[in-house]
Amino acid sequence: MKVVIAPADWSSRKSDLLRIRFAVFVDEQGVPAELEHDEHDRQALHLIATDPGGEPVATARMLPDGHIGRMAVLSAWRKQGIGSAMLRKLIGLAAERGIRDLHLNAQCEAESFYRRLGFEPEGGVFKDAGIDHRHMTMHLVS
Repeated sequence: MKVVIAPADWSSRKSDLLRIRFAVFVDEQGVPAELEHDEHDRQALHLIATDPGGEPVATARMLPDGHIGRMAVLSAWRKQGIGSAMLRKLIGLAAERGIRDLHLNAQCEAESFYRRLGFEPEGGVFKDAGIDHRHMTMHLVS
Protein backbone atom coordinates (compact mmCIF):
# COMPACT_ATOMS: atom_id res chain seq x y z
CA MET A 1 0.00 0.00 0.00
CA LYS A 2 1.37 3.38 -0.98
CA VAL A 3 -0.68 5.62 1.29
CA VAL A 4 -0.31 7.24 4.68
CA ILE A 5 -3.31 7.07 7.03
CA ALA A 6 -3.52 9.69 9.73
CA PRO A 7 -6.05 11.55 11.86
CA ALA A 8 -7.44 14.63 10.13
CA ASP A 9 -8.59 17.78 11.89
CA TRP A 10 -12.07 18.67 10.60
CA SER A 11 -11.54 22.43 10.62
CA SER A 12 -8.32 22.33 8.61
CA ARG A 13 -9.05 19.32 6.33
CA LYS A 14 -12.79 19.76 5.79
CA SER A 15 -12.47 20.50 2.06
CA ASP A 16 -10.28 17.41 1.44
CA LEU A 17 -12.57 15.14 3.46
CA LEU A 18 -15.72 16.40 1.76
CA ARG A 19 -14.16 16.24 -1.71
CA ILE A 20 -13.57 12.49 -1.26
CA ARG A 21 -16.99 11.87 0.26
CA PHE A 22 -18.79 13.84 -2.44
CA ALA A 23 -16.88 12.03 -5.21
CA VAL A 24 -17.87 8.62 -3.83
CA PHE A 25 -21.28 9.12 -2.27
CA VAL A 26 -22.82 11.97 -4.25
CA ASP A 27 -21.22 11.67 -7.69
CA GLU A 28 -20.88 7.86 -7.89
CA GLN A 29 -23.76 6.63 -5.76
CA GLY A 30 -26.31 9.41 -6.18
CA VAL A 31 -26.67 10.29 -2.48
CA PRO A 32 -28.29 13.73 -2.17
CA ALA A 33 -25.56 16.32 -1.49
CA GLU A 34 -27.41 17.74 1.51
CA LEU A 35 -27.13 14.37 3.29
CA GLU A 36 -23.37 14.07 2.99
CA HIS A 37 -22.36 16.61 5.62
CA ASP A 38 -24.00 16.63 9.04
CA GLU A 39 -23.71 18.04 12.56
CA HIS A 40 -21.59 15.06 13.66
CA ASP A 41 -18.55 15.99 11.57
CA ARG A 42 -17.31 18.56 14.09
CA GLN A 43 -17.13 16.05 16.94
CA ALA A 44 -15.98 13.03 14.93
CA LEU A 45 -12.50 11.58 14.71
CA HIS A 46 -11.62 11.69 11.01
CA LEU A 47 -8.98 9.71 9.19
CA ILE A 48 -7.52 10.63 5.84
CA ALA A 49 -5.37 8.52 3.54
CA THR A 50 -2.96 10.36 1.27
CA ASP A 51 -0.92 9.11 -1.67
CA PRO A 52 2.88 9.51 -1.85
CA GLY A 53 2.44 13.03 -3.21
CA GLY A 54 0.18 14.02 -0.32
CA GLU A 55 -3.08 13.92 -2.30
CA PRO A 56 -6.12 12.70 -0.31
CA VAL A 57 -7.52 9.39 -1.59
CA ALA A 58 -9.73 8.04 1.22
CA THR A 59 -11.47 9.02 4.42
CA ALA A 60 -13.52 7.63 7.30
CA ARG A 61 -14.89 8.92 10.59
CA MET A 62 -15.77 7.64 14.05
CA LEU A 63 -18.13 9.36 16.47
CA PRO A 64 -17.44 9.45 20.22
CA ASP A 65 -20.05 6.70 20.76
CA GLY A 66 -18.18 4.28 18.46
CA HIS A 67 -20.27 4.78 15.34
CA ILE A 68 -18.09 4.41 12.24
CA GLY A 69 -19.16 5.90 8.97
CA ARG A 70 -18.44 7.97 5.91
CA MET A 71 -15.83 5.45 4.75
CA ALA A 72 -14.92 6.42 1.21
CA VAL A 73 -12.04 5.43 -1.07
CA LEU A 74 -11.65 7.12 -4.45
CA SER A 75 -12.31 4.65 -7.27
CA ALA A 76 -8.73 4.63 -8.61
CA TRP A 77 -7.48 3.56 -5.16
CA ARG A 78 -9.88 0.74 -4.39
CA LYS A 79 -8.90 -2.94 -4.02
CA GLN A 80 -5.52 -2.00 -2.52
CA GLY A 81 -6.32 -2.59 1.16
CA ILE A 82 -6.83 1.07 2.04
CA GLY A 83 -10.36 0.60 3.38
CA SER A 84 -9.26 -2.34 5.52
CA ALA A 85 -6.27 -0.41 6.85
CA MET A 86 -8.47 2.58 7.72
CA LEU A 87 -11.00 0.40 9.50
CA ARG A 88 -8.27 -1.40 11.46
CA LYS A 89 -6.86 1.99 12.48
CA LEU A 90 -10.30 3.12 13.70
CA ILE A 91 -10.71 -0.13 15.66
CA GLY A 92 -7.34 0.43 17.31
CA LEU A 93 -8.14 4.04 18.14
CA ALA A 94 -11.48 2.97 19.62
CA ALA A 95 -9.73 0.44 21.86
CA GLU A 96 -7.21 3.09 23.00
CA ARG A 97 -10.11 5.38 23.91
CA GLY A 98 -11.96 2.72 25.87
CA ILE A 99 -14.77 2.33 23.34
CA ARG A 100 -15.93 -1.27 23.59
CA ASP A 101 -18.82 -1.39 21.12
CA LEU A 102 -18.41 -0.26 17.54
CA HIS A 103 -21.30 0.02 15.15
CA LEU A 104 -21.91 1.10 11.60
CA ASN A 105 -24.53 1.06 8.90
CA ALA A 106 -22.98 -0.86 6.02
CA GLN A 107 -24.16 -0.65 2.47
CA CYS A 108 -25.34 -4.19 1.76
CA GLU A 109 -22.86 -4.65 -1.07
CA ALA A 110 -20.05 -3.94 1.43
CA GLU A 111 -21.36 -6.25 4.17
CA SER A 112 -18.83 -9.00 3.41
CA PHE A 113 -15.98 -6.45 3.68
CA TYR A 114 -17.06 -5.55 7.22
CA ARG A 115 -17.65 -9.20 8.15
CA ARG A 116 -14.06 -10.07 7.18
CA LEU A 117 -12.88 -7.43 9.65
CA GLY A 118 -15.01 -8.76 12.51
CA PHE A 119 -18.33 -6.91 12.30
CA GLU A 120 -21.56 -8.88 12.66
CA PRO A 121 -24.90 -7.93 11.11
CA GLU A 122 -27.87 -7.06 13.32
CA GLY A 123 -31.43 -6.72 12.15
CA GLY A 124 -32.79 -6.49 8.66
CA VAL A 125 -32.04 -4.43 5.61
CA PHE A 126 -33.13 -0.80 5.57
CA LYS A 127 -32.85 2.11 3.14
CA ASP A 128 -30.58 5.06 3.82
CA ALA A 129 -30.31 7.72 1.10
CA GLY A 130 -32.04 5.25 -1.22
CA ILE A 131 -29.37 2.56 -0.72
CA ASP A 132 -29.86 -0.79 1.05
CA HIS A 133 -27.97 -0.91 4.37
CA ARG A 134 -27.60 -3.21 7.33
CA HIS A 135 -26.59 -2.34 10.88
CA MET A 136 -23.41 -4.11 12.01
CA THR A 137 -21.55 -4.23 15.32
CA MET A 138 -18.24 -5.29 16.77
CA HIS A 139 -17.58 -5.84 20.47
CA LEU A 140 -13.98 -5.17 21.43
CA VAL A 141 -12.33 -7.34 24.04
CA SER A 142 -11.29 -5.53 27.23
